[in-house]
Amino acid sequence: MSSRQPKLILVYEPEQACFDRLVADGHAPERAAEISSYLAQSTDLAREFDTLATACDKRGLGFVPVALDDATGVLSGADPGTTLVWTLTDGIAYFRGAAAPAQARLNGLATIGADDALFALCQDKFRSGAVLGALGLPVPQAGLARDGSWLVEPPASAAGWFVKPNRLGAKIGIWPESRCHDLGHALELSRRVFAAYRDDVVVQPYVSGRNARASFLGLKPDTGVEALGIAFVDSVGDFQTMADSLALYGDTGQAARAAGAYVEPELAPVAASQPAADRAIRAIAQRLFAGLGLKDVFSIDFRIEANDRVHLIEFEVCPGLPCFDFRDYCRQQWGLSLADAMAETAVSRLPAQAV
Repeated sequence: MSSRQPKLILVYEPEQACFDRLVADGHAPERAAEISSYLAQSTDLAREFDTLATACDKRGLGFVPVALDDATGVLSGADPGTTLVWTLTDGIAYFRGAAAPAQARLNGLATIGADDALFALCQDKFRSGAVLGALGLPVPQAGLARDGSWLVEPPASAAGWFVKPNRLGAKIGIWPESRCHDLGHALELSRRVFAAYRDDVVVQPYVSGRNARASFLGLKPDTGVEALGIAFVDSVGDFQTMADSLALYGDTGQAARAAGAYVEPELAPVAASQPAADRAIRAIAQRLFAGLGLKDVFSIDFRIEANDRVHLIEFEVCPGLPCFDFRDYCRQQWGLSLADAMAETAVSRLPAQAV
């Protein structure tokens, strides 16, 4: 790779580095393994770095994968005129990926994705929900509990509540009993989460309906909500648990799938059966483009009721790119493999000097 060849730097936090750091901080190894599983997309995508390099090379672009602990030195020495940075993994608490877009900005480097403020916001479900609610979006009101005590009491709910960790993704700390019918049980779950992970819990009124995900990768800078892939994600249960998530990604997931111990959820286009809900989700995404600054690559999770009422649950600025649903989105929306879709997106975002 010549010094002036345009290049894509993909920054990622490896599972093992996160696991080692958590254990050193006093987390039990079993819990540290669960927490670090959030970063399994790094493990999965690393297997395709050669494929990504080939896809980039076909487009005159160099590809440089960089582990997060090495990013400071690499980014400080990069040429702003020829370099583009893509942050694969986020995190502000248990994970640290949100440091990468901030480092890129400090070094004057162009980036793919939302600005670094959103990398922090989406990792705190309670604060994120407050912002989404302030934008007038249909997010369930939430309570917040820490180790058996309310910080903010949740609203009343005839249908019960749903309890999930505040700063952990990938369904970590979500169990079959995470839907509960009394607030005493919710507080007990908060004790369990705090003991296992040292995290608070968000307690929201339970919302009926089907799970849906809106996936987005903008191959061109002016790509809009017409390119959203909006699909129901139907699994065996009413909601996915940590055990389900562990079977989707990384080495654990690869072993589970090889043994036939897990079946991927089924995807079905929302527009095929509930076109009004599909339109509502596109309108919500447009609000997020304008009011929150989502762009380039993200996913949004929803619950959709039979009457087309849509509930916004959360958004991710670092969606699980190598997971089955995002690969399916790239094929269905763009007719491309994941590697080719990423390379196409990167080429369209190169600094003007590099084009």
